[in-house]
Amino acid sequence: MLATLIRLLGDFDTAEEALHDAFVAAVERWPREGVPANPRAWLVSAGRFQAIDRLRRRDVHDAKVATLAHQLAAQAEPDTGWEEAHDGVADDRLRLVFTCCHPALAPDAQAALTLREVCGLTTEEIARAFLTTPTTVAQRIVRAKTKIRDARIPYEVPTRADLPERLHVVLHVVYLVFGEGYAASSGDAHLRADLCAEAIRLGRLLLELLPEREVAGLVALMLLHDARRAARTDSAGDLVLLADQDRTRWERSQIAEGCALAEQALRGGAPGPFALQAAIAAVHAESLGAHDTDWAQIVWLYDRLVRVDDSPVVQLNRAVAVAMRDGAEAGLTLVDALLDDDTLASHHLAHSARADLLRRLGRTADARDAYARALALAKQEPERRFLRRRLHTLEP
Repeated sequence: MLATLIRLLGDFDTAEEALHDAFVAAVERWPREGVPANPRAWLVSAGRFQAIDRLRRRDVHDAKVATLAHQLAAQAEPDTGWEEAHDGVADDRLRLVFTCCHPALAPDAQAALTLREVCGLTTEEIARAFLTTPTTVAQRIVRAKTKIRDARIPYEVPTRADLPERLHVVLHVVYLVFGEGYAASSGDAHLRADLCAEAIRLGRLLLELLPEREVAGLVALMLLHDARRAARTDSAGDLVLLADQDRTRWERSQIAEGCALAEQALRGGAPGPFALQAAIAAVHAESLGAHDTDWAQIVWLYDRLVRVDDSPVVQLNRAVAVAMRDGAEAGLTLVDALLDDDTLASHHLAHSARADLLRRLGRTADARDAYARALALAKQEPERRFLRRRLHTLEP
């Protein structure tokens, strides 16, 4: 409903006020008059006319506002024009996603606006997710809405020619939301199932309305990772590594769906980064255990991924896979090179990976130093407890 009202009224704040007014009107009238046959159509129409009235009341002497109100009123259609089955309902939601993720907006504003307007999270929830204050989040959202209004950013799905660049931004924002839920940046909990669910819901919506291969790859990747959720922490909320997880607790229906989507994403040409990451996750998901995993295939997939996304984190994950295929010494050489470059110097997982490889090689003192460095950088309490336990086991 919000997405439709934004399209009809052309402004985020006006649409939000209209939706609020529509719900107030429903609470007052439905108990007396009964619930209408099409509640959504009633609410959209009520919100639209409430906005027209609000504009008229706001400044009756402002000729521009009066003209706008007149235009909206002249364009108004009967309630039957907004049936639930109308194709525009889904299109409005897709338009809203692309508007929130417009490249003219700052990346942090894209994520905040998407979580607020598309996923419906409060500013407090967004602030907790991204380690900032509600005031900062609110300012980002206000600036983003102002930019959309002042720059007259179109409320539309991009043209086919502009879609690849714009879609990449949208997928990145959705995966950013999922990543914060899958491994929270800080706090007492390792997982935030609500953010994972919101990201998957948004990904499914994109796939339904825009069945591109990379969209299928992103949804597959999120499903395959989320399928392991029940086994990733123990009853005390402590971290359980992939090699130690009880794979009978993995959600097999999600794995089946994710693997099918991963295959779909890999067909028909050179795969994109999300398709390749989904393929790596599928290899893990279909393995009986860490020692049965086809690490050679995973390294080969990482080699392909590096060609399209040569990021430090991808290189780190590849180094860990190489260590599983060729031994800890080979992996350590790669991790040390990444840390020498300073790119991952403040990344606690890089130091944790190095510490584990040193531990496996019997270099106990060096491993303790690396674990201590990782602990100093980690912000999430379950990860900090895990690192403390590892340090304790290596004490003289």
